[in-house]
Amino acid sequence: MRLGLSVGYWGLGLSNEDQLELVTEAERLGYDSVWTAEAYGSDAATVLAWLAGKTSKIRLGSGIFQMPGRSPAMTAMTAATIDVLSGGRMIVGIGSSGPQVAEGWHGERFGHQLARTRDYVAILRKALARERLEYEGERYTLPLPDGPGKALHLMISPVQERIPIYLAATGPKNTALCGEIADGWLPTFFSPEHVGESRELLQEGASRAGRSLDEDNFDIAPHVMVCVDDDLDRARDAMRGVLALYVGGMGSRKQNFYNALVKRYGFEKAADEVQDLYLGGKKEEAMAALPAELIDMVSLCGPRDRIAERLELYRSAGVGTLVVSAAAATPEQRIAILRTLAELI
Repeated sequence: MRLGLSVGYWGLGLSNEDQLELVTEAERLGYDSVWTAEAYGSDAATVLAWLAGKTSKIRLGSGIFQMPGRSPAMTAMTAATIDVLSGGRMIVGIGSSGPQVAEGWHGERFGHQLARTRDYVAILRKALARERLEYEGERYTLPLPDGPGKALHLMISPVQERIPIYLAATGPKNTALCGEIADGWLPTFFSPEHVGESRELLQEGASRAGRSLDEDNFDIAPHVMVCVDDDLDRARDAMRGVLALYVGGMGSRKQNFYNALVKRYGFEKAADEVQDLYLGGKKEEAMAALPAELIDMVSLCGPRDRIAERLELYRSAGVGTLVVSAAAATPEQRIAILRTLAELI
């Protein structure tokens, strides 16, 4: 099991220097990859390009590029450019984001996500392979018919023969699609206790494509928050803000993928309560309403020995890359968490 580092959204709470210190220390410790996110603040591509010039070995992952914010060809251009700048270290993580961001920020209708993702990945692979971009799918047609569009191919050559493409998938159908068309899966709030259900979905998709999901050609790479602290309750509390935001406030009452995920884990009552409190403006109460069992299931928190035991669950669940974010208040504490994980792995 490899380690990855998530630096999340750039510029929120941490300075450039703080973020860079984390990344360079992770590289020194032997972390395999670093991942950066985007929502409606910093973009992921600029950060990865900057990190490409500040590092030499660690792989660079978009976690994630938002599909409604970029055409497939634009994602191919960006990925190829960063791959060349970094000497072949790019990993393309993509996802559909959510309806509020897609329609409110990017002006793109949110819908038909399975067909859109299937087309998007197919075009992306074709473009990165430097084939002429001719494609006719359910959501995309290239070139556009009855116009002056020309079937072009990528002008530059990526360093990697095949840049890996990972999908952020939460729902069952998207997870199955990931097993069918992607090189890796980027789950959020991943539960190793429920990996059997996820593996069935991934295998369902892989079977449609006639492929296997062994470690050599498919990577399960969950993003996991980590807090190493001898006080277990204090460590759990470090997780509550982010978890309450996603379960309670990410998306609408009718369409919140993370809330639905938590319900599938068996926390139906808690998921409804957290959402009601959060959307009602009672964020502190929403945080307090999160069950300790749920926090333990989707994060790594508590004393070192407890985390060491739980890491074995992730390993036995088939996780190939554990993408961690250090939940701590100071740069020194965050660095200490990265070092502890490196020692345990």
